Amino acid sequence: MTQKSYAEAMLEGLLFAMEEDQRINLVGSHLFGLGPQRQLSAQLREKFGERIIDPPISESAAVALGIGAAMAGDRPVIDIGTASFVFEAWSQLVNEAGPAHYMTGGQVSVPVVFHMLHGLRGGSAAQHGASPQAMLWNAPGLEIVLPASARDVKGLIRSALKSDNPTVIVGHAKLLGLEEEVPDEDYTIPFGVADIKREGRDLTMVATSLMVSRALEAAEQLAKSGIEAEVVDPRTLVPLDKAAILGSVAKTGRLVVIDEANVSCGVASEIAALVAAEGFADLKAPITRVCRPDVPVPFSPPLEERLTVTVERIVEAVNAG
Repeated sequence: MTQKSYAEAMLEGLLFAMEEDQRINLVGSHLFGLGPQRQLSAQLREKFGERIIDPPISESAAVALGIGAAMAGDRPVIDIGTASFVFEAWSQLVNEAGPAHYMTGGQVSVPVVFHMLHGLRGGSAAQHGASPQAMLWNAPGLEIVLPASARDVKGLIRSALKSDNPTVIVGHAKLLGLEEEVPDEDYTIPFGVADIKREGRDLTMVATSLMVSRALEAAEQLAKSGIEAEVVDPRTLVPLDKAAILGSVAKTGRLVVIDEANVSCGVASEIAALVAAEGFADLKAPITRVCRPDVPVPFSPPLEERLTVTVERIVEAVNAG
């Protein structure tokens, strides 16, 4: 076990994968954002420079290239960069990658990984601060992965690169520098298996991506007032570990869902609907959602702060419920 950042752990998972499988190529090299972690790209170039290309900025072309290469037998990784830019390639992703296996009667597989960084990061503005995971969830055929820690991203990216399905990894720029102990050996984390990040008896918090860290901080604050919160990280939306979520709610009787997507038709809304439909008898109180309001993201940092799902907002929502 070694202390590693999220970005370092993701790099390690990629290096293991590219060493193992010569079919893995990287299109775009900003997987580690534009901050201090961006220098990690040099290690990829040093070992696998001939398998990395930086194309002109055209998300639709890059995504189409990845889909076609995957259909032809490669296993490409397509770096979208900022998640808002995926809208430029929406038709390719939703109309081509997702339904291809179904529409060909199983004759065509699309083993491609799309990587993007979502969420508010300070001065994001409306065209750079999107969290499109709920919109992607509306596109059948796509696997959706939301790593929340260094340990998880290493194992999940290995699983993504072994999958025969088109997989979208939705990371967060503010996760890249977060550190924890990570196993040095190669390993995978299976999709559809949630992780209980913190045990608790009084309420269940289901959180995704960066919100897992904030939910854990909120849980520590709540514990000081005698409220023990259980924090569940689904890790993947497709497939979703419904049993883990419903099992936790059955134990605690209360649910708070925390996600950075918009509140309407969002990730939190779907998880709330799941529990309302299949775990209603276990609930002792109404379900609470802590999400981003349905407004464009402002450029002004103070205004963006008003939209941000903070530890304080999570604690207030729990106490209000």
